[in-house]
Amino acid sequence: MEPRLFVASFPCYGRKMPLQRISVVSGRDVAYRLAVAEGVHRALVETLGVPQDDRFQIVTEHAAGSLFCTPSYMGIAHGRAPVFIQITLSRGRTVAQKKAFYAKVADLLLETARVPRADVVVNLVEVEKEDWSFGDGLAQYALEPTEKPA
Repeated sequence: MEPRLFVASFPCYGRKMPLQRISVVSGRDVAYRLAVAEGVHRALVETLGVPQDDRFQIVTEHAAGSLFCTPSYMGIAHGRAPVFIQITLSRGRTVAQKKAFYAKVADLLLETARVPRADVVVNLVEVEKEDWSFGDGLAQYALEPTEKPA
């Protein structure tokens, strides 16, 4: 299924929805951005139990001079076109699941978009369920018994 550019409603109140922010250097074609986005989502599905249809991604291109990555950090040599991935997700994954995700996303981006493993930089931001609102000004995961989703 091809992702839509805008989703008007999302029936995901019982899920652990991740919000995926992906930053890439500008100048790459749409096929590249889609391959990166698909690789990130596929890794989430295969390692962290995210449902296939639970896809919320923001892919942002950055012009020269606005995306910085140190040339070498922790013994890893980075290239000139890193991919920064920040995923906000509900708390609850194990360290083993996170490590599996990091490895899988690096493998998939190499396979699908030719991004060197060293250039895949990932940050997971865990939040509580009540930190999500899917619209209507409600915290759908934290509804009181008298509250109802619209």
